[in-house]
Amino acid sequence: MKPVVAITGINASDNPAPGIGVARSLKEHEGFDAHVIGLAYDAMEPGIYLDRYVDRAYMIPYPTAGERALIDRLLYIKAQSGLDVVIPTLDSELPFFIRARRELEAAGIHTFLPTEEQLRLRDKQHLAAAAATAGIAAPQQVVVTGLHELGEVVGRLGWPLWIKGTMYTARRADTLQQAASNYSQVVAEWGYPVIVQQAVSGEELNVIGVGDGEGGTLGLVAIRKMSTTHLGKVWTGVTVDHPGVLAAARRFVAATRWQGAFELECIVRDDEVFLIEINPRFPAWVYFATAVGVNLPAMLVRRALGEESDVGDDYPAGRFYVRYTAEQVCDLGLFRRMVTLGES
Repeated sequence: MKPVVAITGINASDNPAPGIGVARSLKEHEGFDAHVIGLAYDAMEPGIYLDRYVDRAYMIPYPTAGERALIDRLLYIKAQSGLDVVIPTLDSELPFFIRARRELEAAGIHTFLPTEEQLRLRDKQHLAAAAATAGIAAPQQVVVTGLHELGEVVGRLGWPLWIKGTMYTARRADTLQQAASNYSQVVAEWGYPVIVQQAVSGEELNVIGVGDGEGGTLGLVAIRKMSTTHLGKVWTGVTVDHPGVLAAARRFVAATRWQGAFELECIVRDDEVFLIEINPRFPAWVYFATAVGVNLPAMLVRRALGEESDVGDDYPAGRFYVRYTAEQVCDLGLFRRMVTLGES
């Protein structure tokens, strides 16, 4: 196989997106020789210049430009470079790609994404219902639409709390003053509503996987977060073989018939698993799974193309992951081409 795969989220700054981890996974897969196209929103995205992982790069319009602009750009890219599969890796893009996928499929551009109904489950407002469907515990939470509601909510949930945006950002609060400040910051960044969630103490474990759309998983890997950036991105982690968390992930996929990539963020306390968050795409640490023997992006690409893929979650526990920064030097002409032409 020599599939041409386009990947978004190739920003690899202090707030890394998942795209480079996905691209690296495809480049290292021995089953096919993938030609990787990076889709960027800004000419400063580092992934454009990482030519060991990204063969070509194109600028694409922001989702706010509308579905038509995105579809037309992808059709142009297919005409120029060929394009078999597109993997969006950012939450904000998914609704647009999901609505556009029928037209993309008709043009020969394949995806393997959750349905619109499945995507709604990731909404933090629906976390408790999604967890209950899969038989998983979830912390108490309240949707707040005004600062005046905080006092009453605090009385119900107690301290500490997490103040969360509906899509991004989670800020811990231990006092009413801190909660009010965090609330205002979340509203300024992401608008209303705001979720106030009870903080559950315990061990923080995350599970990454791909659902086959029929209730089964193509692969799973669980890790323990050891340290994170100030934005919550995993900086160091270790693989774990935790039967309870892996079983919870399988129940989630079976109950929702999830299709595509996902990450479940969990807290484990006295062997009870609490579902904290559902991410409907690969996380930034996706390459960690590949490095321990479970190449989830390759599995997703094969399934997107209608082919059978390897299925498995056999990986060693106790493998350590650490993120690092590096420098890439290239010709200024590449940057100029991205700015003026929108492609490399």
